[in-house]
Amino acid sequence: MTTVATKGRAHAPAAHELDPEERMSRDELEALQLRRLQETVRRAYENVPLYTEKFDAAGVHPDDIRSLDDLALLPFTTKDDLRRSYPFGMFAVPREQIMRIHASSGTTGLPTVVGYTAGDLDNWAGLVARSLRASGVRPGHIVHNAYGYGLFTGGLGAHAGIERLGATVIPMSGGNTIKQVQLIRDFAPDAIMATPTYLLTIIDALRDSGIDPASTSLKVGVLGAEPWTNEMRATIEESLGIDALDIYGLSEVMGPGVGNECIESKDGPHIWEDHFRPEIIDSETGAALPDGTAGELVFTTLTKVGLPIIRYRTHDISTLLPGTARPSMRRIKKITGRNDDMIILRGVNLFPSQIEEIALTIPGLSPHFTLELSTVGRMDCMTVHIEPLPGLAEADAATAAKTLIRDVKARIGSTVEVDLAAPGSLERSGGKLKRVYDNR
Repeated sequence: MTTVATKGRAHAPAAHELDPEERMSRDELEALQLRRLQETVRRAYENVPLYTEKFDAAGVHPDDIRSLDDLALLPFTTKDDLRRSYPFGMFAVPREQIMRIHASSGTTGLPTVVGYTAGDLDNWAGLVARSLRASGVRPGHIVHNAYGYGLFTGGLGAHAGIERLGATVIPMSGGNTIKQVQLIRDFAPDAIMATPTYLLTIIDALRDSGIDPASTSLKVGVLGAEPWTNEMRATIEESLGIDALDIYGLSEVMGPGVGNECIESKDGPHIWEDHFRPEIIDSETGAALPDGTAGELVFTTLTKVGLPIIRYRTHDISTLLPGTARPSMRRIKKITGRNDDMIILRGVNLFPSQIEEIALTIPGLSPHFTLELSTVGRMDCMTVHIEPLPGLAEADAATAAKTLIRDVKARIGSTVEVDLAAPGSLERSGGKLKRVYDNR
């Protein structure tokens, strides 16, 4: 948990402000989960050909789901399953009942398509509103929405939740950073929603415009859509003088608002378990792992009608932990990597977030970096291109680079090279930032 001096208006919701499901006991919540799970499994089996096929092949029937533990009997769903059902084969209702369609970019193959009924959209808006409230946003606040609008679920998903909460939305979308700065200055928003790397870009642009980022009206940042570390949180909070909260989601499960950190604890997103059943599995074997064990995060939707998802493998690496600020709702350890983003460098497994975590503890280094992988002779090599802070003396920058090399070797076990890039020279995020360039 990170604590900084903030501008003082973000606060935890009172008990009477919470949804009834947030106040349930664990037994009440699990009884609700089981009833909704049974309904969802039957809906998927009877209406989605892929699930009919997969359940039959696994020798399992909806009638076999008599307890929450029986979820482990069901087969997993993967991104390839969604692509195999492209475009509308995963819908569990007639296409005419789908009120909105979102999709991934499809840069590495067919896009994954998701659809929402009117009821699904209503639930989604309610869960984003719940997430914002947990973050300290209140009705009447102004929220600057810098998530991208369009087929990406972030912009429109956040937008609907802001309105549902009763706050005022500035639908800025991503990019056009100079305009972002102008509107933050002129409209005086209380909160901002963005990817953490894009908020760093906005912070730099504020400084370039002669504005102290800590002098803005912002008090809360609700950030997600990419892994980020607590060190990144500290950098953002100290720069802007805000509370930075992690909102978790993915389009295949719903979009933003599957879970969210609570401002009173800031100890990882609480999963809204009245709508989603999380599991942790061993990525290699698929075996379910007990709470408190690190592994791959898997989700089953409990209320989605248009596109129910059974045991979706997210590839996100996390740990299920007991609830704190919402005791009946389990939380996940902050996502800092994905098993499909893992870099294998000379037999050592590492994640970009580990480099970020180390770099941001070294005085003089900025959060702006990229990783370049190459092969020299028969040896795989990694170069960390990173900007020192503006104005840092050349000797101090060289010392910081040597410290980064030393600490990466000590904490991860890999030898890397460090290239000190000129301040402002590395690509800035316009939404999600590409960190790794693999030229091997």
